[in-house]
Amino acid sequence: MLQIKTANDKTWQVDIQKDAILLNGSPFNWDISLLGPNRFHIIKDDKSYTAELVEADYQAKTFTFKINGVKQTVSAKDRFDLLLDKLGMSNANAQKVNDVKAPMPGLILEIKVQPGQEVKKGDPIMILEAMKMENILKSPGDGVVKEIKVAVKQNVEKNQILILF
Repeated sequence: MLQIKTANDKTWQVDIQKDAILLNGSPFNWDISLLGPNRFHIIKDDKSYTAELVEADYQAKTFTFKINGVKQTVSAKDRFDLLLDKLGMSNANAQKVNDVKAPMPGLILEIKVQPGQEVKKGDPIMILEAMKMENILKSPGDGVVKEIKVAVKQNVEKNQILILF
């Protein structure tokens, strides 16, 4: 079970089953074709849509799509997130941030912060090139940059500390 929420607070319950997708408890029938990396053609109720995944933040579970040229950002909560909400523990991730580690090996292309700078959750802090793609690393929480442990054009390993807060 997933809960999908749009920027304008529209919410859907999505249940992906072996042979069907239920949207708010009702079957959701559609045809989808892959056009290329992150690009899809969708037919739903005799209407045609072109969709492209523009940005994905898997840690925050937010995704920005361009559907027929219009950008739409959605957030997703899985069954564990929903359980934490139900238990009143949804702010468990709002703990003080101590560091940011490299999510994968790569090359530091740009550092967007400096020591002493205050950052908010979601602020871009660094660009890491990995597998020929630029990945924007964002602050996982609010804090003040204490020390930057890497330099531009430096190769980093997975889980290497990049920034201390």
